Amino acid sequence: MIRVNEETPIEVLNDIKKGNLITDTFSKTGLVESVETMDDGLYRIYKFVLITGREILIKR
Repeated sequence: MIRVNEETPIEVLNDIKKGNLITDTFSKTGLVESVETMDDGLYRIYKFVLITGREILIKR
């Protein structure tokens, strides 16, 4: 299980793929259904959609 939060190294965030088990350490835990990476000019935003339909957003 991979723990993701604002302090997770970028290398770890980049290595997360569909099927990985991740948690935000609070209430969201599950298998990754899709990964989307966006760049708003200031932050790189990682959006992990879990098979349960919940999303985990990380700004780095």
